[in-house]
Amino acid sequence: MRKFLVVLDDSRECLNAMRFAAMRASHTGGGVAVLSVIPPDEFNHWIGVGEVMREEARERIHAHFEVFAKWMRDKQHVDPELIIREGDAVPEIIAHVQGDPEVGVLVLGAASDKKGPGPLVTQLTKNSGSLPIPITIVPGDLSKERLEAIT
Repeated sequence: MRKFLVVLDDSRECLNAMRFAAMRASHTGGGVAVLSVIPPDEFNHWIGVGEVMREEARERIHAHFEVFAKWMRDKQHVDPELIIREGDAVPEIIAHVQGDPEVGVLVLGAASDKKGPGPLVTQLTKNSGSLPIPITIVPGDLSKERLEAIT
């Protein structure tokens, strides 16, 4: 089964990327994989403190994921999977794409402010020529109705 890989982070544009991935998966019989990357610099403390912080980060990710997963299951009839990796975001995303042959499309949300589309979109589009899959970039300010119309 082809999966849409979407990155879960704290950005506003993440919401539209999640919606797009779930709607496309629902309409095409695909799946959704939600990837969240815990940055390594969060754990450069003492070993015990780092372990507690790592566990708290995982709990936050699971809670955030469950909000999206419930909507995907209830509204789009898609049961997403959660992947958590640790490291720098771009190399971890690339490693996951290269390591999972079922991932068919990487879905990213683009910020709609004047600062640009965001660091993930900027960095991953620079690497897009070496990825084995296409990247879909979803504008962060698209309405739900517009997303439904284009998916």
